[in-house]
Amino acid sequence: MLSVLLLLSALVPGLSLAAGQAESATGALDMRGIERVKLDPWLELLEDTGGRLRFEDVSKPGQAQAFHALGERAPNFGFSDSAWWVRFRLANPSQRPLSVVIRQDYPLIDHVDFWSRDESGLWQRVTTGDRLPFDSRPINNRTFLFPVELPAGSESTFYLRFESAGPVNIGLFAHDTTNLFDLITHEYLAMGIYYGGFIVLLVYNLIMFLTVRERAFLEYLLYVLSYGLYMSVHNGLSFQYLWPGNAWLANQSLLLLLALSLLGCIRFTRTILTTESLAPLADRIARLLEVSMVLAFALTPFVEYRTLIVPMSFATALICLHMLLMGVLALWRGSRPARYYMVAFTALLSGVLAYMLKTFGLLPHNVYTQNAFQIGSLIEMVLLSLAVGSRIGELRDRGYLDALTQLHNRRYFNDQVAKEFYRARRRKRPLSLLVLDIDHFKQFNDRFGHARGDQALKAVAQVLATSVRKPNMPCRYGGEEFVVILPNTSESQVQVVAERIRREVEASTAETFKLSVSIGHATKAPGVFGNPQDLFIAADFALYTAKDGGRNRVVGYRDCESKREGDATSAPLRTFEAPAGSGR
Repeated sequence: MLSVLLLLSALVPGLSLAAGQAESATGALDMRGIERVKLDPWLELLEDTGGRLRFEDVSKPGQAQAFHALGERAPNFGFSDSAWWVRFRLANPSQRPLSVVIRQDYPLIDHVDFWSRDESGLWQRVTTGDRLPFDSRPINNRTFLFPVELPAGSESTFYLRFESAGPVNIGLFAHDTTNLFDLITHEYLAMGIYYGGFIVLLVYNLIMFLTVRERAFLEYLLYVLSYGLYMSVHNGLSFQYLWPGNAWLANQSLLLLLALSLLGCIRFTRTILTTESLAPLADRIARLLEVSMVLAFALTPFVEYRTLIVPMSFATALICLHMLLMGVLALWRGSRPARYYMVAFTALLSGVLAYMLKTFGLLPHNVYTQNAFQIGSLIEMVLLSLAVGSRIGELRDRGYLDALTQLHNRRYFNDQVAKEFYRARRRKRPLSLLVLDIDHFKQFNDRFGHARGDQALKAVAQVLATSVRKPNMPCRYGGEEFVVILPNTSESQVQVVAERIRREVEASTAETFKLSVSIGHATKAPGVFGNPQDLFIAADFALYTAKDGGRNRVVGYRDCESKREGDATSAPLRTFEAPAGSGR
């Protein structure tokens, strides 16, 4: 979020200054005292539909009527087969010369030609664009910068020609040199923070993948890496720093990385939302979209940029909408990571749609639409990290769940009872443990079969789930045995809870399974029980006492009739499995 604010703070002033100067759409722009101005109100345009006009054709006096003032239109023409000529005039009525830099802020233009007169009045041409090596630019910058000198008491005319296989977005500004230096400093600072955030996410998720070996981290790595590189191509940094001498790669890398990032996005989405089980039809469509992106990636080196860019733009919008649909379905069906995913992807989708509408000429080319990708992507990447963390938590929880009853399992019990025991000891609060067993369950299974036995286990689990509320924790210990951890619960309170469970099991299964349970409980008090294992053994001993006493009853450890000396060791009790590092 910090880099977004810096990016806006670096760019928004250009917009406000432009608005302040846009009073006249005719004549020359007086540059006295102007630090930065958007040139739209002073632009005159000529569309060269065949792309055959030469500079001599458009600059001769008889051609003046062919140019038309831009007026209220936005100078972005989407995908256009035409070449676009631009003319504007700058005036310097002052008594000293002015140094001005003309900036074209959209860097993905194939061919940009700029004409200005030198001191002798001869026209000088600068030929550049991202179809030419980067050193063809007059100034080493990710955008196109053309320095000019306005003589004292003069009016100068300038021409530009734009032609591109991609979108033709004309974003022309005039700066004095000091203002341009400040702008570039803030821009590169903001972008440094922006890409620094990507690098942090890459390193963090690489470490997480190497640690937990969860596939979601690897797919997220692919997505972040390809998308980060795509954005560096999109704003001209890759051409400036990574492959300045390779004009082919400067163009085709945009499509290669777009296909790769969309592929990573689809793979990551399917994994993080588990759509194969939650939304199988949408998941099958996503597989087809994956295949299409693999084909697009494979075809890009052999197909012209102009041929692929339009279908890839439509594919981007389609995939984003489908990913949004998958997020909605997963959220509706209970996926916890889908909450983060939906917020993250909505931010990205808003940026994508704004940029696409600008690309096709339906929205103006300005700071918001030009940088919508970056703003949305930064928000998305941060929130998707939270989604990955939620996914890991969900997987951990699944490892703690009993598949049949959907209660917590024995592994969870072992971890939690140790935590609660030592927490209760530190805070000097009671902790109770309840152990219950379904009476005569082996005979029930032998008589009615395992399928019926599974239904009976679910019925008892349902009673526990509805009768016990947080922070109490019901768990399936194994077989027909269940345990309940009751933090901050006294011996008299656990007796009430246990009796309520016993009665509810008997009543709720009276017409179906005719089940009853035996329950034993024990309570940790100051000076009683030195570790979680002792507490479990005591509750387990009480359970066996209840079973020996006729079943379908509740017995507390204190109420056991047998002497504690000898009985706790002679009774057929199980040992509690304390987790490693529990602090015993």
